[in-house]
Amino acid sequence: MSAKYFFTCLTRISDLESRPFQVVPVERSQWATGDYVVGKVTTPLGKLSKVELSSGRMVEVLEGDLVVGAFGVRRATLEIVGDWQHIGSDNHMQALTEGGIFGRETSRSFLVPAPTSMIYVGHVVRDGKKVSMQDFVPNVVETAYNCPTVMMIGTSMSSGKTTAARIIIHLLKEAGFKVVGTKLTGAGQYHDILTMKDAGADRVFDFVDAGLPSTVCSPSEFRVSLRKLLAMITTEQPDVVVAEAGASPFEPYNGSVVLEEIKEQIRCTVLCASDPYAVVGVSQSFGLTPDLISGIAASTTAGVDLVEKLTGVKALTLPNSKSLPDLKQLLQQKLGF
Repeated sequence: MSAKYFFTCLTRISDLESRPFQVVPVERSQWATGDYVVGKVTTPLGKLSKVELSSGRMVEVLEGDLVVGAFGVRRATLEIVGDWQHIGSDNHMQALTEGGIFGRETSRSFLVPAPTSMIYVGHVVRDGKKVSMQDFVPNVVETAYNCPTVMMIGTSMSSGKTTAARIIIHLLKEAGFKVVGTKLTGAGQYHDILTMKDAGADRVFDFVDAGLPSTVCSPSEFRVSLRKLLAMITTEQPDVVVAEAGASPFEPYNGSVVLEEIKEQIRCTVLCASDPYAVVGVSQSFGLTPDLISGIAASTTAGVDLVEKLTGVKALTLPNSKSLPDLKQLLQQKLGF
């Protein structure tokens, strides 16, 4: 293994950076979600192409660089759609996330730049067997999830969930709680949960720890991995879990499964909205009345007024320090803060 590789954040659960492996082309019939694969960057020199390393650091890659990621599926409403199943006989593919989900782009918003292009070089192989993310999921005893949880959900991706989670974690740590931060659904990238750690979370987890490059999969498959992830979190014995469900419950990331699995432990629900009217749609469709509304829709006083008028639920502009007393009072009511 003399070649230099860039290891994306999907490899952070593995030992690929510390133990040798081979790179071998594998028959297409043997390909599967979660397989670790190597791509050779074909994005022309001069065009910005960034990937997120296993450390969470962003790095620019150049034409000819070798990048280790995993086959996966992405269904982003505001960014990129694609999957490994659409990779053609030419073996051309893209990094569907900067975090290392590899597949063929099938649709892209005009709001985002073209992703890093590459060509499939081969699978990561050891002892003649392909290596996958599932190989590095620890054996955990499935146990009942009993952690008091602040649940962050959204009306869409990029609605402000991670920002709200960071502020809530900071307040909980100031109050002396042991806090675990987690992202339970979405597409594999590291910076969201690192933001939770930067805010003071004692430990952070996401679905990558359970061996999933994204949570676009069958509900039954996701439920198995989710329960492993929840067992990992429970083992930490936190006082409070601040959990984020990526995207929205409507999207194919299995957010509705999360709500089913942990509903008994949710003490406070924060709905982050990208649009005031979307709040009504999510609340009505899921029979869900949030305890607080925040996010982009509540980023101005006009937005706050409209959200509260439409829903009758308290709305706060959380990045604004003037909102913190109200947020503290809510957490105290729900968690004994």
